Amino acid sequence: MSFTEIQEAAPRLNRSELAVPASEPRFFAKAASGAADIVFLDLEDAVAPDAKEQARKNAIAALHDLDWSKKTVSVRVNGLDTKWMYRDVVDVVEQAGDKLDLLMIPKVGTAADVYALDMLVTQIERAKNYSRRIGFELIIETALGMANIHAIAAASKRIESLHFGVADYSASIRARTTNIGGANPDYAVLTDPDEAGARARHWGDPFHYALARLVGAARANGPRPVDGPFGDFSDAEGYRAAARRAAALGCEGKWAIHPSQIDLANAQFTPSAPEIARAERILAAMAEAQRQGQGAVTLDGRLIDIASIRQAEALVKKAQAIAAAR
Repeated sequence: MSFTEIQEAAPRLNRSELAVPASEPRFFAKAASGAADIVFLDLEDAVAPDAKEQARKNAIAALHDLDWSKKTVSVRVNGLDTKWMYRDVVDVVEQAGDKLDLLMIPKVGTAADVYALDMLVTQIERAKNYSRRIGFELIIETALGMANIHAIAAASKRIESLHFGVADYSASIRARTTNIGGANPDYAVLTDPDEAGARARHWGDPFHYALARLVGAARANGPRPVDGPFGDFSDAEGYRAAARRAAALGCEGKWAIHPSQIDLANAQFTPSAPEIARAERILAAMAEAQRQGQGAVTLDGRLIDIASIRQAEALVKKAQAIAAAR
């Protein structure tokens, strides 16, 4: 390991993150009592321009009036280039900052963007004498943000998670797609013709590089990597496939833009019983090896070393957190 130690973000379950338009208060109570690990009240993309101010008031009222004690709650503010952002931050943090866990910041392009928000939130917290610090969720959804992602990930100790905003990212890089997540039939390769002249067509993942880069930047600096939205909420199997791919790459969870996606996300990012059992066996085997003065041990014909222990410890710890939240 490097001499540089990575300080991981505050531990939170982040398997599912439900987006709720702050312009629709009728959805708030169900979100607060639902199964999503994190709920964010959205002041940005899901809210029409003429509804922005009322949505902000709705979010502040919801933070005070509803019981969020069993939920991590976040508010997505408008972008730094808009006329609404400063009032979103000032009003929400001043009037309900003691009820808020996280602020979600969209379209982060540079480390300076994060610094500016950190300075503003810090001043408000100090003026209000809040006893706890609000964390940041950052959405990487532009070519500029992806280019600067490592500097962004290290820009503030408030940063708890990096999220991949696939729709705006697609627009930013001029990708030829209008889907929100999912595959694209144009992103494919053909095999060489076989003896009969037939060729197989293999679809690829056009967002693999971007999501893998986000995971790497997050893990190198401490925040949790989280995959963003999957737009077709009628396609459960498509969502499962996207979640499995994100989990395989190292993501902690995925957005749910519809309540039907919450259980899908929770299931894909929850360790299975066999995985937990094997992790517990690994830890028990290594503990026994250490008692006997051995540095490594085999289990089921495979070498178990320090890296295996770290993986097993992380999995068991996550399983325990999930069990405690039920």
